[in-house]
Amino acid sequence: MSVTQKLKPRMERDAARRDVRDLWHWVPASSALGLLEAAWTAQDQFRLSWWDSLIVASAQVSGCETLLSEDLQHGQQFGKIRVSSPFSAVPSDPAG
Repeated sequence: MSVTQKLKPRMERDAARRDVRDLWHWVPASSALGLLEAAWTAQDQFRLSWWDSLIVASAQVSGCETLLSEDLQHGQQFGKIRVSSPFSAVPSDPAG
C-alpha cells in the first residue's frame, strides 16, 4: 500500500504486485502463532523493538544463519543468527 499510495512517484499496482510475487521465491515465514511466540521471546531476550523482534524471529523460524539488515548492528548475534549489513559485507563473506 505504501508504494502504490504514499510514495511519490507512486508505483503502479500491477508492478508492485509483480515485485511481491517475485519475493515469494524467498519463501517468507508465516505469521502463525509460533512466529509470534518467537518474536515475543526475541523482544524480551534481546530488548528489541517489536518490528525488529519480528524480523529476527522470522529469520529464526526460517532457519537462517545470516540476517541482512541495514538497521541492526553489523556483526550482532541473535542466538545462531548473525547480522550482516549489506553495505559492510563483501559478497564472498555475507557475515563480514
